[in-house]
Amino acid sequence: MKIKPFLGDQFLLENSVAEELYHNYAKKQPVIDYHSHISDEDVYSDRQFESITRVWLESDHSKWRAMRTYGINEKFITGNTDDYQKFEKWAQTVPYTLRNPLFQWTQLELKRFFSIEKLLNKENAKEIYAETKEKLQLPELSSRGILKKMNVEIAVTTDDPVSELVNHKNISKQKCGFKLLPTFRPDKAVHIDKKDFRQYIQLLGQSANMPILDFSDLIEVLTSRIDYFHENGCRISDHGLEYCYTENLDYQVAEKALKRKMSGMDISTHEAVVYKSVLLFELGKMYADNNWVMQLHLGAMRNNNSRMFNILGHDAGYDSIGDFSQGKNLSVFLNRLDAEGKLPKTIIYNLNPKDNEVVASMAGNFNDGSVKGKVQFGAAWWFLDQKDGIEKQLNALSNIGMLSCFVGMLSDSRSLFSYSRHEYFRRILCNLIGKDVVNGELPNDIEFLGSVVNDISYHNARMYFDF
Repeated sequence: MKIKPFLGDQFLLENSVAEELYHNYAKKQPVIDYHSHISDEDVYSDRQFESITRVWLESDHSKWRAMRTYGINEKFITGNTDDYQKFEKWAQTVPYTLRNPLFQWTQLELKRFFSIEKLLNKENAKEIYAETKEKLQLPELSSRGILKKMNVEIAVTTDDPVSELVNHKNISKQKCGFKLLPTFRPDKAVHIDKKDFRQYIQLLGQSANMPILDFSDLIEVLTSRIDYFHENGCRISDHGLEYCYTENLDYQVAEKALKRKMSGMDISTHEAVVYKSVLLFELGKMYADNNWVMQLHLGAMRNNNSRMFNILGHDAGYDSIGDFSQGKNLSVFLNRLDAEGKLPKTIIYNLNPKDNEVVASMAGNFNDGSVKGKVQFGAAWWFLDQKDGIEKQLNALSNIGMLSCFVGMLSDSRSLFSYSRHEYFRRILCNLIGKDVVNGELPNDIEFLGSVVNDISYHNARMYFDF
C-alpha cells in the first residue's frame, strides 16, 4: 500500500480529479476574507512579529484549550512567562494533538510560511523557534507581507460601532495591494442584560456626539454610526447570538427596558428579550436600506467556566457548542424582515451540526430571485471549521440548497497565519467534488466543475458583497 507524504501535493485530495480541480483552479484564486478578527492596528503598522509565539499563542484560544487539556500550567498559556517558554510548551503539546485539526494546521503553517517540514516537538522546539524568529523579520512575513503572500485581495475585520476606523481610513489612502475593510458588530448595544451595558451605551452616544436618553435616540445614534461605517467601506454587519430574538415587537416595553437599565434599575428577562427583538428588527431594516450583508453567528454557549472568566475574561477558551433551538426563531426573524420588504442579504452560521439541515432549508425559504444566493447557509464555523465539520456543512448545503451559489470560506481568526485555512477548505471542497466524479455521481467535465470551484473560492463572494 502506497502511503502519501504528509502535507504533500495530494494533501486531502484522494484522486486525480480532486488534484486537478485544486491545483489548476482553486489554488490560483485570490482570497476574499469577508469575516475575520485580525488586528487592523497590526495591518496598519505593518507589524513585524517578535516571535512565532506572538502569532500563534497571543490570542488563539483553540491552542490554549489544547494546552490545558494536555496539562500545561496556565502561566505558560496566558501568564507572564517569556515567548520561548510558551512556545516550548506548545511544541510539547503539538504531537499529541494528532487527529485534532490543530496538528495539521500547525504543520501546514510552518510549511507554507517558513518552508519548515520538520514535525514540531519538544526536542526541536529551540531550533524551530530560532529559525522562525529570524524569518519573521523578513518583509514578506510582516503583517502586510503575509496578506500579500496569501493572495488576499480583501480582508474584513470585526469592529465595534464606537470605532472611529482610523486604521482603515489611513490604509485606504495607501497602495497596499489589498483592501482592509470594517464590519459593523453591535452586540454590546443588543445585549442589554450584560453588566457593562449602561457604560457602553454612554460610550456609543459619545461616538455620535449625542446622548442616548431613549430608544429613538439609540436608533438615531446607530443609524449615524452605520452611515459612518458605510462611508468608510463597510458593507457587512455581524451578530453573535445564542439564537434569534423574536418576542412581540412591543416598542413601549423596549423603551421601558432601556430607560430602566440606563437609570441603574434591574429589568426582567422578558423585558430584555423584547428589547433585543425590537433592536435586531430595526437593525435588520437599516442593513437592507444600505444594501449590507447581515451575518448571524448562532449557537455559541459562552463563558461556561465562571471561575476562569473572572480571572481571564471573555474569549479565553471556555466557550462551547450550545444546544439552543434555532429553527422557529430564525423563521420568525427572517420572515418579519421579508414581510416588510427589508430582508438584507443574510449569511447564517450554525455552531451545532445537528442544525445543519435546519439552517440549510431555512435559507431556501427566503431566496427570492433578487440576488444569487441572497440568504446563505454560512461556512462551517469555530468548532466545526475542520475536515469533518466542513464536509458536513458542504453536504447539507449541497443536498438541500445550491453549493454552486455558496460564497465560500473565511478565516474567522485573530491570526494572520490562519489564511492557510482557505487552502485547507479549497482542498476539501475539491476532494468532495472529485469523489463524486470518480463514483459516477457527477460528470467528468473538468472545465465546468473547475468554474464552479472558482466561483465558490472567489467569484461568488466578489459578486455578493458590494465592496
